[in-house]
Amino acid sequence: MWYHAEGVEPYWEPPELEEITSGEWKYRGRTEHEINCHIEDVPENGADVAHLPQVHGPIMTSGIDLRYTYSKMWSFAKHHWDGYWTASMEEGEKHIGTLALTHTMSLFGIHIPILDMHVKARQMGPGIVYLTFSSPIGSGVYLHHVTPLEPLKQRMIHQIYFTHYVPAIVPKFFLLAEALMVERDIMIWNNKRYEGKPVLVKSDSDSLLMRHRRWYSQFYSEHSPRLNFHKESLDW
Repeated sequence: MWYHAEGVEPYWEPPELEEITSGEWKYRGRTEHEINCHIEDVPENGADVAHLPQVHGPIMTSGIDLRYTYSKMWSFAKHHWDGYWTASMEEGEKHIGTLALTHTMSLFGIHIPILDMHVKARQMGPGIVYLTFSSPIGSGVYLHHVTPLEPLKQRMIHQIYFTHYVPAIVPKFFLLAEALMVERDIMIWNNKRYEGKPVLVKSDSDSLLMRHRRWYSQFYSEHSPRLNFHKESLDW
């Protein structure tokens, strides 16, 4: 589905993934969430690399409630993330932003290589992400789609395709792990306020956020819908 406030015809299309069309990667499931947040909050997460160790450092078994994820009960293991976001400067690809991410995990301070993962998340336009990953266990992709339902309400869907010969229980575990991590983000999105002009500091992480906002601004136009909180009466 394509929508443009100015009635412009589609000028790019989501590419096919050869691994899916060839059957190398097999569909293994989906998740769906509805989120109460600004339309830009979800994609902006890709450039907010500073939140990764804070929100996604505790292991998945520590749960999704951020008040308790740092419980000492689960401190024996930890996720480690290293990432960087860039906007494409290639002709015809100005609508693409890419997050390159490396994941490792430690158990009692010891690195567990079998859980290493290399991730490349290509965001195309305001609502589509192909999050491809490779690991010693297998490779695949999360197809991520965000659709606005109404002002400050978004539907987010993830579908996973995984190496076809790997038993289904493995990608199901990957999907569960991803869903738990996403629901930590949702706890924040559902309770935060989008600031058009946030107070930032001079740091690499905050400069990435501003670069992402400048990149994302291309998807707004003169007649893009605006949310108006102005009330003409006291009938509220």
